[in-house]
Amino acid sequence: MSEVRLNAYHIMWLIAMFDLPTMTKKERKDAALFRKNLEQDGFVMFQFSVYMRFCASLESAEVHLERVRLSVPDHGKVSILTITDRQYGNIVNIWGAIEKKKTPQPIQLEFF
Repeated sequence: MSEVRLNAYHIMWLIAMFDLPTMTKKERKDAALFRKNLEQDGFVMFQFSVYMRFCASLESAEVHLERVRLSVPDHGKVSILTITDRQYGNIVNIWGAIEKKKTPQPIQLEFF
């Protein structure tokens, strides 16, 4: 039996990006249900309309991709990006300025 090792090229990430209409009460309900379905399938919110999920293999990613495909509301746009763990490691996140708490600075003592 051949041993298959998991490495950064076999482990997958699914990134779901969507733009769903929310003008009517039904559209808002459908959008909320879609987000709930993503979370029940193991996706976590990265940004408001961007959800991510880790998958141990391409086969697992395909199963979850099909689940997303089946839960998309009639009116809306959903894009799924599938990347390897190696590619995911190359993501650069840049955060804007974060307000720092103002704490007293310790006094620097100098001895002669």
